[in-house]
Amino acid sequence: MYQITDYSKKRAKMLGVQIKPSENKNKKIDVFKNGDKIASIGSITNMDYPTYVLTNGKKYAEERRRLYKLRHTKDINNKKGNGFWANSILW
Repeated sequence: MYQITDYSKKRAKMLGVQIKPSENKNKKIDVFKNGDKIASIGSITNMDYPTYVLTNGKKYAEERRRLYKLRHTKDINNKKGNGFWANSILW
């Protein structure tokens, strides 16, 4: 099971949302606003920025973040989509 990092908790708080471990077995985090679930984010099979920092160091994590943002440019700009939340909380 995925452990939500302090990094993700801080990012969620800045965005005014709450996060909990996902009820979807394929996702890491469920995002809630005013008690309503608005997204399930982060594939359980893929790493994210805070996980890369812990396992491979900050320099490597920065490169993975850069590549993630390049691959997901279209998704991260849609403020109503899961990609926006994944980028904002996990990357």
